[in-house]
This record gives sequence, structure tokens and C-alpha cells, in this order.
Amino acid sequence: MDKRTAFVTGASRGIGRACAIALASAGARVVVAARNKEKLEEVAVEVRAAGTEAFVVEIDLGSAESIKAAFATASKEFGRIDILVNNAAITRDGLALRMKPDDWETVLRTNLTGSFLCIQQVLQGMMRERWGRIINISSVVAECGNAGQANYVASKAGLIGLTKSLAQEMASRNVTVNAIAPGFIDTDMTAVLPAELKENLLGRIPLKRLGRPEDIAAAVRFLASDDAGYITGHVLDVNGGMYM
Repeated sequence: MDKRTAFVTGASRGIGRACAIALASAGARVVVAARNKEKLEEVAVEVRAAGTEAFVVEIDLGSAESIKAAFATASKEFGRIDILVNNAAITRDGLALRMKPDDWETVLRTNLTGSFLCIQQVLQGMMRERWGRIINISSVVAECGNAGQANYVASKAGLIGLTKSLAQEMASRNVTVNAIAPGFIDTDMTAVLPAELKENLLGRIPLKRLGRPEDIAAAVRFLASDDAGYITGHVLDVNGGMYM
């Protein structure tokens, strides 16, 4: 992965941070992108400690202008992007019956449309180089559903469909497009869950533990490597056996 440049969205914490560090340890230069610049600067220090270059850009996945600006800035600094990890996502949970249109729109715009717009920013460069890796972070709930998360689930299921369509479009240019569907991962997002709910979750996971961000990062590192060159259009479940 030496001399490759990776762009990771939602890189300020959790899974995104772990992915940035894992790709750096594999030799890639890493653009860390999210809304919180202060936290990104901390992640950049960790990336550099792994022995490679890091570049911080602010990005708001809900804004097409912000996405364009972030990629333009990153390209000016590092040239083309070889590896894109679409990890950034938000939730606005609520039962479908009472879900406000704005909560539906905001989640779909950020998680699905935002990821698509990021992909559009890197496709031409990857096609020119005849090499590229696009990795979309979906979710176990995209495959099994989840009550109270119709918007989030729809956005993550949409990412799987997007992955498969793009894999077919880009295969002739040696650009692979894959998705990872994490199970319940021990991050800030799951830290707020009540203890009773966590216990219930663990009962549904054969491996009897929540995942770690590093579990997802290891899968990202593999799919971004030359070793995964014959894998495209695939959804890799990293969920402890929760959904098979």
C-alpha cells in the first residue's frame, strides 16, 4: 500500500479513527475527514506515529459544497485518492409512524447521498490510474432491519445496493467496490445504550462480545490491499455471528 493515498470520512473517532490508523500502518498516506477538526488533529498525530503522512480536512457529508471543497483541498495536498472509506454516518432514531420528514431526509442525505457524492469525487482519478479501492461502511441492520431506525437502515441498505452497482460499473478499470457490514461495535454510538439492552444484544452474538473498531479496520485494511484485488461487489459481515 506504499505511496497510496486513502481518504477516510468520519475519521475523528471510533471506526473511522481505527481505519485511518490501520491504513497508515499498511503504508498509505491518509486524509482524515470529519466535522470536528480538533479531534481530527489528534487522529493525525496517531497516523503520523504509524509512520506515514496525514492531512486533516473538515467535511460535512450533508453538504455537497463541503464534500467538493474537502476533496479539492485533499487533492491539492496529496494528489489523487486511491482508497476511499465511506464511514461517516448519523442517526435520528424514531418509530416510522412518528418520524419527522426532516429526520428521514437528513439521515439519507448524510449517510447515502453524502457517500455517493464522495465516490463521484474519486472515480475519475481511479479510472485514469486503473486502480482504486472504494469501501462503504454499511451495517448489520441493513441486512436484518431494526425497529426504530427506518431511516438509518434504509440509508445503510442503500449503500449495499450502491456498492453492487458501482462494482459492476468500475470493474473494467480495476477499481473494486465493496461494503463492510459491522455488527454492534463498542464505540461512542453504542456507549449510550442502556445496560439491559447491551445484555440483550450480547445474547444474540455467538462470539459473546461487542466488536472493536479495530475488527472493522482490519477488514478495511484487507479490502484496500492488493491481496483483495479479485473481490468486488461483496458485503463482508464483521458481526461476531450476529447475522449469518
